[in-house]
Amino acid sequence: MTKFQYSVASSLDGFIADEQHGLAWLLQFGFDAFQEHYDRFFADVGAVVLGASTYEWILREQPGNWDFGARPAWVLTHRRLPVPPDADIRFESGGVLPIADAARAEAGERNVWIVGGGPTAAQFLEAGRLDELLVTYMPVALGRGRPLLPVATVTPRFTLVRTTPFPNGAVEHVYRTG
Repeated sequence: MTKFQYSVASSLDGFIADEQHGLAWLLQFGFDAFQEHYDRFFADVGAVVLGASTYEWILREQPGNWDFGARPAWVLTHRRLPVPPDADIRFESGGVLPIADAARAEAGERNVWIVGGGPTAAQFLEAGRLDELLVTYMPVALGRGRPLLPVATVTPRFTLVRTTPFPNGAVEHVYRTG
């Protein structure tokens, strides 16, 4: 069964990027400790959804390198943005329910990854279309920045289903919603 999953790294104090959308605080940890875990997660991803800020960050910081392959990707925006070669990008505005339905259909038996940012994940949560939060807490605090999940009201309680510690002090927490 297809799940909508928000998988993201966060500082201990709940930020996914600094105030300028920067990730230097995260990149200092490297990728080696996480690669095998990420590869298993990504093998089950059939479609992705991104906010415009996350999409633009990827285009700016990783020019010519679209990490999602041929998987269909929905970008929530009111603008037309550049498209990397061989990427299946769909620009959408409006409510997330039609986007969620289309992404689920395209994902088939695999999952839909809500890549980010926090406002995109919050929209899916508030629409009842977020099944799991996979938050890897990094052992650093930022003090301020882009929040993990900027919701408008208190959410229902999440259920912790597993944790995965990494050698560098990071810990992934997987929560189910509802």
